Formats: sequence, C-alpha cells, structure tokens
Amino acid sequence: MRGDLVRKLLARGLTTGLAVLAFLVVALTGATGWGLAIGVAALAAAAVERRVRPGADAVAESVLVAAGILVGYARRVDHTFDPALALAAPILLGLVLLVGPLRAAGALEIRAANLPVRTWAAQLSARLDDALLGLLAVVAVAAGLDLPAWLALVAVLLVAAGCGAVGLDLARRRFRPPAGGGPVGRALRRHQPEFLLYFSAPPGSEYQVTMWLPYLERIGRPFMVLVREPEFLTTIAAATRAPVVFCPTLKAMDEALVPSLRVAFYVNHGAKNSHCIRFSQLTHVQLHHGDSDKAPSANPVSGIFDKIFVAGPAAIERYARAGVEIPAEKFVVVGRPQVEAIEVRRDPARGLAAPTVLYTPTWTGHHADANYCSLPVAEPMLRRLLDRGATVILRAHPYTAQNPASARQLARLTELLAADRARTGRAHLWGAAAGRELTLTECVNRSDALISDVSGVISDYLYSGKPYAVTDMGVDGPDFVARFPLAGSGYVLRRDMSNVDDVLTALLDTDPKAADRWVTRARYLGDFPEDSYAEAFLDAARRELQPGWNPPAPRAADTVRPGRLAALPHRLTGGQW
Repeated sequence: MRGDLVRKLLARGLTTGLAVLAFLVVALTGATGWGLAIGVAALAAAAVERRVRPGADAVAESVLVAAGILVGYARRVDHTFDPALALAAPILLGLVLLVGPLRAAGALEIRAANLPVRTWAAQLSARLDDALLGLLAVVAVAAGLDLPAWLALVAVLLVAAGCGAVGLDLARRRFRPPAGGGPVGRALRRHQPEFLLYFSAPPGSEYQVTMWLPYLERIGRPFMVLVREPEFLTTIAAATRAPVVFCPTLKAMDEALVPSLRVAFYVNHGAKNSHCIRFSQLTHVQLHHGDSDKAPSANPVSGIFDKIFVAGPAAIERYARAGVEIPAEKFVVVGRPQVEAIEVRRDPARGLAAPTVLYTPTWTGHHADANYCSLPVAEPMLRRLLDRGATVILRAHPYTAQNPASARQLARLTELLAADRARTGRAHLWGAAAGRELTLTECVNRSDALISDVSGVISDYLYSGKPYAVTDMGVDGPDFVARFPLAGSGYVLRRDMSNVDDVLTALLDTDPKAADRWVTRARYLGDFPEDSYAEAFLDAARRELQPGWNPPAPRAADTVRPGRLAALPHRLTGGQW
C-alpha cells in the first residue's frame, strides 16, 4: 500500500543520504569527529530500515560508512602505519561484502520453532546484518575515542569467526547433506504429524492462522504448521504448542513433508499454495479465514482442493451464483467453529435507551472490485449514533493502516469518539482496546447491534441473532442484496448515508427483520446444536484423517452450477438445510 511504500522510501533515502554524507565529511574535510558521528547515525538509520524493510540490501551504504570510518581511524593515529588497523581494514571491508550472501544463503535453510532442534546456522545468519552494524558502530566509537586499533581488530576478528562458522556449516549442508535429512526433518519424523496447516500470506495476516489453531489442536492428533514467510515463524509459534516450520524453498518443503502426513489444510488462496498441492499423497482441504459475500469468497481457485470446508449451504450457493463450477462432493458444511463462544440472544432487544454498537469497517482490498470500505463516508453515521446515546466499539481491519487515506479517515473517527467520551463518559472503544485487547467474539458479546461493511464479520455476528446493518459502497442500488444476499436479513446503509436515520431506527428500535435472521443464520452457519457447534468441524476433520478414508471421486454430473442448487445432494450439507 502507499503508506508502506512511503515509509520504505523514506527509510532508504535516510540511510543512503547519511552514508554518503558521512564519507564526504571524513574524506573531504578535516571534521573527522563529525564524520564519524554521522556514520554512526547512518548505521542507526540502516537498523531502522531493516525493521521497515526486512530484506533491505545496504551493501553500498555499508561500504561507504566502513570506508569513512577507516579513513577517520587512520587520521586519528597521526598517519603512522598501524599493523592492527592495516589488518582490520581488509577484513572489515570483506565482511561488509560477505554478510549479504551469507544472509541470503542462510535464508534458504529450513527453520523451526516448538521442535527440540536448533538450526543455529540459519538463525545466526539472519543476525549477521545486525552484527555487522554493531561492529561498524564499535569501530567508529573506537576511532572517535582514539582507542588502540588492536581493540577494533579484536572486534572484527570475533565477527569474522562467526561468519566463518556460518559459512562452513551452510557449505557443508549444501554440498554434503546429512544422510536421512537435516535435524528439522528428523525431528518431524519423530513427532509423526498427521496433518499440517499450510500458510503463505502478506505480513500482518497471521490472524488467518491463529483463528484456526485452537480447533486444530482440539482434533487431538499431532500436527504442524508450515509457513513460507519468515516473519510468521515467531508469531505463530507463540500461539500454539505444535511445531511451526519455515520452508523458504521447495527443497525445504521436501524435507518438512514427512511420510506420516495425510492431510493439508489451507486458510486462503495464496499463490504459493500450489507448492504444497503438488504433493498428491495428501488430501488438500480449504478452510478459508472467514465467510462472507465478498468476491474472493467464490474464488475459482478453490476448485484445485480436494475438499472445501464451508460454514453453511450459502457458501455453496455463492460459488454457483458466481458461475464457478465445482464438483458437489468437494463441499463439506462444517459451520464456523470460531463463533461457538458468541452469546446468542433469542429475544429481540428493541428500544434500548443506551445501546452498544459494534462498527467494523473493512479495508480497501487489493483491487477496486473488492473495495467495500465505508471509512470515507462513516462520519455522518457515527455522529448519528452518538446523538442517539450509543456506545461505539470501533474495530477496524488489521490492514487499514496500509492505506494512508484510510488511516486518516480512521483517525478522524477515533477523534470523534475520544471527544464524546471526554464529554459524556460513555466507554467507547477503538484502536488497540478494540482490536488487540479484545477478541472479535468479546466485541460481539458486548454489543447490541452491528454496523459493518461486506465482510466475514457479518456472518460471525449472525450467530448471535442480534441485528446488523450493511453498508452499500458500490453502485448496485436495488441489486445490492442480490449480489450480497446476507444483506437481505440486515438493514442496508446507502453510500450517501441518506437513509441513515431510518436504518438506525430499524437497527436499534423496531428490528422488523428479527425473524428473517434465524433462517439466514442456518443457511450461512449451518443448523448445528449450539452446545456442540464446533464438533461438526472436528468430526469432518477427523474423518479426513482416518486411515484408508477414500471418499468417492467427484463426477462431472455433480458439479455445482447456477440453477442447480435445489438438486444438491442431501449429504452435501450433512442434512443441515
């Protein structure tokens, strides 16, 4: 997104500018102390840039800073020949040039968490950049304080020894791989996982996995999580006791996918899913990370999976409505287990004096046809809610900050809530208080009604039986409900907010669609008992793990097509229509 790009460009410009300035000051002026200080500032900027751009390559900047530091050090020793400095200089410059390739080689190694194994070479190689920046800073400080050059030489040799150890170990693994696989593969074979959760996504998407981990653990069988991006290794490992394995290459996947595995679960349609689907000995099951009427929820790519676990019959209809032909046997209705802790309100709560309303704007999406975000037009709605004495829980999508315009719009709404809380004392929630300190389920349970964009939040909220409104941010007009049927049991807010008062009256006072929601609830979330709701998913997952379980092959005649919804076999939904 644009905001992320701006941050990366600023970080790059600051690092490069300070590095060039440091070298010029030292090389062309007599202000050696200032040049060394600017060099340290350039190193600090490079460290910040690596937080913003984890894969940043600052070799040129590091060479400039190192050269400036060495020139400055030479001046500090009064231009006399110093053997220690003469030896340290080529080693230091060599390290600057070698650290990048070593880091890249280490990044191609398999790594794991929650396994009794340590892949020290890969872990150490990932820290070499930080070690180099620290080394350069140490040498700069030593030069600035006129310390003996042998101290700098000792520091350089220590880092060089670490780089040498990493390089030798990586070379040994590459050219003389151990018999029986590496330590991670051997540890996984001892663990004997029966299924895996495969995950590849942009940064900040780990919620797609963490929402499923408690239910995968309740299956009661050993499993593993396989991630394709390194930033997910630590965050996901902290959310489960199961092994989490980072596989940067297809060769690493060959090591990680041990013979005991029978099923692979997926939570999105990431492009790298195909890297795992090539393992034909596995049964591949798509879980999704939410149920909504958004266009991506009827992605034709779903057809590549052996099974598609869906929340309710409405999900199957969604594919057919979009013209996506998928064999009927691939669909299994399992409910949406994440809603099991949502409190159900059977009796409508009408005319509440001080209602609590949950507002969940979605993000702008990757493409224009998936932009359902209501933040640009939400201020009038929010003001009307405050005028009605409502307490608002504003829970924005995790990706909102990636778009600068959305971030500004969200900031304006939070300012309104903060001002109203200061004036009235109403306990509005936003930011971390609504997005990290509370789960979505807790937000749902605290609220009396929902206002949301087209998203999976509505399906989850539907389980509560409480009323909801949906924002129509498109140009569909009367066809909006036809495109997004879940809105039919809610109250539709027009883009121009011209009907906001009528919608809020229906949402908070009269609620004429209370009965309709229960019918929609069964279609979207399955008609499973509330006291054992999650068991539908657990039972379906365990069936896929049964040895010898071999469901009938899909037949062309059983493909889900538009107009054939009524003919879907009864077994498709587990008898829950």
